Amino acid sequence: MIEQAVEELTPVVGTRPACRALGVAPATIYRRRRPPGARPAKPRPKPARALSADEREEVRATLHSERFVDCSPAQVWATLLDEGRYLASERTMYRVLAERGETRERRDQLEHPAYAKPELLATRPNELWSWDITKLIGPAKWTYYYLYVLLDIFSRYVVGWTIQYRESAQVAQQLIAQAIAQQGVTPDELTIHADRGSSITSKPVAFLLADLGVTKTHSRPYTSTDNPYSEAQFRTLKYRPDFPDRFDSILHSRTWCRDFFGWYNHEHRHSGIGLLSPATVHYGRAEHVLEQRASVLAAAYEANPERFVRGRPQPPKLPASVWINPPKSEEAAH
Repeated sequence: MIEQAVEELTPVVGTRPACRALGVAPATIYRRRRPPGARPAKPRPKPARALSADEREEVRATLHSERFVDCSPAQVWATLLDEGRYLASERTMYRVLAERGETRERRDQLEHPAYAKPELLATRPNELWSWDITKLIGPAKWTYYYLYVLLDIFSRYVVGWTIQYRESAQVAQQLIAQAIAQQGVTPDELTIHADRGSSITSKPVAFLLADLGVTKTHSRPYTSTDNPYSEAQFRTLKYRPDFPDRFDSILHSRTWCRDFFGWYNHEHRHSGIGLLSPATVHYGRAEHVLEQRASVLAAAYEANPERFVRGRPQPPKLPASVWINPPKSEEAAH
């Protein structure tokens, strides 16, 4: 070992010459001779210019006073100077606070509440709706039209939509009331989930839902995955091949969306509901359609069983339940 050779040469030529001869850093040898913690550090002597115990207590009391409890030491130091007082330097104030672990944030700041993750379940149509608003680009720069959409989570059926010039709580209130009346929803039957937009969380909407016996829930702030079905529906809308880059007018946007929602509700085979159309599921025709599909597949299998290497084919099933943020136990079950 090189370190051992250094120790053997040290009595003859000294530590540093031995290190130079063998190409070893002297600090390495000294560290091996006296490893950290081998002997206790000497206590630092108290400087003669240090504050006395009474002076330190006065500094601490000033920092803890009602006037300065939310102020940083720099603010306290400057304020006292402006008043003709000097207790200690800013650095000493920090030292006094550090003695008792009080150097964290001192200012009184707004603390947002902890928002609970919404866990919502739908097992049938008109049990859980979600709604949201998206912008459609108008003919000129900075012009938009606002598309409001109410979506049934279980069936993916759009139960109501409208396009307006601006985002408005009154428009949202009228749309929700109309959709509830058209669907014949009874009190204490429906939950409506949405994000935290201003019109969505407005008092007119909240009062309307309370009057109609509808439960309302909201996503957590900045958490788009808490409202996934509305977000996915908007993606389907905006990724249609004929979706225009800009709408020429609000009439153009309404005409286009009227055709789109007709297709979406009645013709679109949705992958999340067994490749059935939303209207088929929403109005209770899913079982009949699935039976018809099964009979067609059975006939195809009987005619050419060798073509079905995995056995008798079955049509995709309709999910028995749909979750927004399923509990961990439910995720493990699937």
